[in-house]
Amino acid sequence: MLEISERTKNLGTENAFVVLKEVNDLVRKGKNIVNFCIGQPDFDTPEYIKEGAIKAIREGKTGYTPSSGIPELREAIAEYFSETRGIDVKPEWVVVACGAKPFIGYTILSVTDYGKGHEVIYPNPGFPIYESLIRAYGAVPIPIPLLESRNFSIDVDYLEKIVNEKTRLLILNSPHNPTGGVLDRKTLEQIADIVKQYDNLWVFSDEVYSRMLYEGEFTSIASIDGMQERTVIVDGASKTYAMTGWRIGFAANERLADHLARWVTNTESCAPHPNQYAALTALTGPQDDTKKMVESFRKRREIIVDGLNSMEGIRCLKPGGAFYVWPNVTEACRLVKAKDSEHFRSRLLYEAGVAVLSDIHFGHKNEGEGEHVRFSYAASEENIKEGLKRIKAFIEENSI
Repeated sequence: MLEISERTKNLGTENAFVVLKEVNDLVRKGKNIVNFCIGQPDFDTPEYIKEGAIKAIREGKTGYTPSSGIPELREAIAEYFSETRGIDVKPEWVVVACGAKPFIGYTILSVTDYGKGHEVIYPNPGFPIYESLIRAYGAVPIPIPLLESRNFSIDVDYLEKIVNEKTRLLILNSPHNPTGGVLDRKTLEQIADIVKQYDNLWVFSDEVYSRMLYEGEFTSIASIDGMQERTVIVDGASKTYAMTGWRIGFAANERLADHLARWVTNTESCAPHPNQYAALTALTGPQDDTKKMVESFRKRREIIVDGLNSMEGIRCLKPGGAFYVWPNVTEACRLVKAKDSEHFRSRLLYEAGVAVLSDIHFGHKNEGEGEHVRFSYAASEENIKEGLKRIKAFIEENSI
């Protein structure tokens, strides 16, 4: 019998796409669903960015590029990182890939060795591909719990306890998916003090929501003294410019850039040529559309947080960034006799016509945290209000 590798059989996934299949199946059957699953802006890519790609195609820019990306885009990214992070980034330190996601794997592969017990610390709850790729590439996943009582920030004392000589990589994500939590400068400085005690400890800083911050200014850990050299800064065009399907992400680190580029060569060869010109147009063009999009998300945040907190059995913190909320639905589960958040999620979908994700789609439940679900409020105000109306009715109609 032809066998499938254990690595593949045990490979994790991004459950947003699994639930999306459920949603699409119901929609095809005529069911009306309000969808809060996918972390994708509901805005179209701005016209000037599309025109940048069209111009590139018409000029014949459709072949292979250097694996690290076209020079013009790397220069623009270096300038963008330098201005927005308050550091000096050179173009030769920048690598472009098919989205930001590949850099998770490329970084793990670049700083850990299979089967040597090298540990990678990652946020829990968190983007599920972190843990998935840590395991697939033979490192040891070490979750650090993000607790509601701490506004989903990192407990620095806990971090200090779990870091050791085997730790090779610390993954940070701020603003954070799925909670919308933000790491402030004081916390990042405390994290940096711990990291700098270890000669072989790198940081992967996932900053794809850096432009979606609702209070204060964004801080990258790379801007803290002594941290830039050991930090892989990762960002992309998907969220900031409503370009999810264009698949353009970028990373910067002086020492790792050449190694990351070799991983690109070994996997995807290069990011799509015309799409790189679209990203170049996005970074160097007017930023008005992005600002309008973020302001729209700010309004939607108020609507969904206030709406959820008005419902019996639901408690929701206001996120500081990104476009997600992570409400506690422990009491709501009890009221409607749902055994856990996944059961609650399923019933919302099939009985109320509302699609959300449950906490088990973002890692392991943290002890004592109860039940949570994730909403993406990258949906229209009309859909948010309709979804909230349906959830409230569902809870009221099914309460004990």
